[in-house]
Order: sequence, then C-alpha cells, then structure tokens
Amino acid sequence: MINYLINLFFPKVCCGCHKLLLQNETVFCTLCRHELPLTQYHVDPKNEAVKKFYGKIDIQFAAALLYFNKKGIVQELIHNLKYKGHQEIGTVLGSWYAEDLKGLQLKIPFDAVIPVPLHKRKFKERGYNQVTAFGKEIASGFEIPFIENVLIRKLYTKTQSKKNLLGRSENIENIFDVEFSESEHNKHFLIVDDVLTTGATLEACSRALLKIPGAKISIICIAMAH
Repeated sequence: MINYLINLFFPKVCCGCHKLLLQNETVFCTLCRHELPLTQYHVDPKNEAVKKFYGKIDIQFAAALLYFNKKGIVQELIHNLKYKGHQEIGTVLGSWYAEDLKGLQLKIPFDAVIPVPLHKRKFKERGYNQVTAFGKEIASGFEIPFIENVLIRKLYTKTQSKKNLLGRSENIENIFDVEFSESEHNKHFLIVDDVLTTGATLEACSRALLKIPGAKISIICIAMAH
C-alpha cells in the first residue's frame, strides 16, 4: 500500500526519456534500454579506448560500455547521474558491464577497482562521486575491493564538461597523487570513470598509480565520446 502511494504521488520515470516506467521496468524503459549505443569494446583488444593511450602510457586493458554523443540518450544519462543524484544509473550500468567483462579471459586479473577521485571541495559540493556506484558494481562482479583512499586529487578543478578538448588537457599532470602501503605493491588496478574524452585525466591517474612498485593499470568507463 505504501509503495502504491509513493508511486502514485512520485511516479518513477525513465532516466533516459523521462516517460513513466512500467511495473517491470527499472531506471530505463525498455525502448531506451534497447537504444543504448553499446560499443562492444571489451571484445576488441585494439579498440578505440585502448588507442587513446597508445604511446602515452602502458595499460593492460581499456574499454567503455557506451558511445557518448551530444544531445543523445547517453548524455542525458550521464547528466542525471552526475548532477541530478541518480546514482542508480551507475549501479545498473555497472552490473550490466560486470557481467560482460567477467566473460573475458583476461591475461592479468584485476586486483582492485579505483574510481577517478573528486577533490574534497567538489565532493562536498556534489555530495557523491558519480562513478562510485558504477565502480562498486564492477568490483562486486569481480569480487575484488573497491578502494577510494589510494588515488587522491590534490587540486580543485572546474567541471571538465564546460571546457574544450584543449582545455581539458592542460595543467592536469600534477592534479593526482597516491598514498599507498606495501600491501598495494604489484597490484593490477582497474580505474573507473564516467566519460572518456581526450584521456588526459585517466592518463594522469595512471601515471600517479604507476608510482606504486609493480603496479599495472586497466581502464573502464561508462561511455566514450564518439
């Protein structure tokens, strides 16, 4: 009865198109679910996400679940996840992608999932890290730790989405650092982020983590600019 009243006065809507969800639908309506532009990068070892880092940094694996296009459904999802508090989007997408990724025969298994961190000031402003729910589902799928206290963001920066591609690449090298103990040595870290654009942020995160002796890096994003 209580759930009926909640749904009556606060009906659940699709996070993609904002239409009312049917009783058996969660987060996305069936139409939006089938219209999500899947990359299938995880089955291609030479995919476009991997190519972003060629000649820049040594990574073991990289992939993104969805293509990101301006004015598209994925932009709407990322906006709702990042600015509207709809962390359930990250949970659902992380659960889906974890199932896909577990089917791969990776040469080097992941040891821990690490989210691209927010600065403390940005975290206070937003109240949450938009990639946490996604990353936790990936970690749960692989039954490995989700670690938030190794990779740290030292500097506060403005929202990347309002910058052009050149602006996103500038002055980012010294933003991140690591705090680790011997227990983090020789680990394969899977970095998770929301949208892969130039790759500058993820490259900087990777360089910081590679300060850890024996560290190996892989990268997973919810979406990649296309």
